[in-house]
Amino acid sequence: MYSGKPIIGLSGGIGAGKTFVGSLFAEFGCMVISSDALVRQVYLDSQLKGLLHDWWGDAVFDRDGEINRAAIGKMIFDCEGDRLRLEHVLHPRVAQLREEKMTAGAADGDVIAFVWDTPLLFETQLCAACDVTVFVDAPEAIRLSRVRETRGWDTAELARREISQLPLDKKRAISDYIVVNATNAESIRVQVRELLSRILAGVSPGGSPGRS
Repeated sequence: MYSGKPIIGLSGGIGAGKTFVGSLFAEFGCMVISSDALVRQVYLDSQLKGLLHDWWGDAVFDRDGEINRAAIGKMIFDCEGDRLRLEHVLHPRVAQLREEKMTAGAADGDVIAFVWDTPLLFETQLCAACDVTVFVDAPEAIRLSRVRETRGWDTAELARREISQLPLDKKRAISDYIVVNATNAESIRVQVRELLSRILAGVSPGGSPGRS
């Protein structure tokens, strides 16, 4: 709990629809903190831009002089050294921004819970700071259709991206709750509303009172 408000960690496969599920949690009074949005905010820092330019030159900037995240992703995907070096710089900045948002949310009477939308929730061990974790599930065919439409990826690219993450079966197994995002929006909304009610009531996944 953070000032009496639970922290809900959101995980799931690429294309599972974590952002959509997060928006539903927000609809019901949760403060959703997206790691992706925090990274975008960090990348606006001029000092960080200078550092990344020293490392990689113009290759990781777009025509407007802003950091090109896609280019950085390609740069570090197959180079663990570069990835770790970047994470060493990004993670403390992201953590500071997250803490600032948490502090603001703790003082906001309209916020009933926090949702951390973090793609690598388990890989980065952020799950340890959560009261409960929720896995957003969707069949591979649906996830592939989504990333093909939004990112232009094919089956091979989706598999290549996911191989560097914890297997989905493992994430699903260690999560406290599962939301299946494979039907219509209203069905997902009902799942999220009922799930949030259980979490706020301190009901464990097995049905008995859990952590408070």
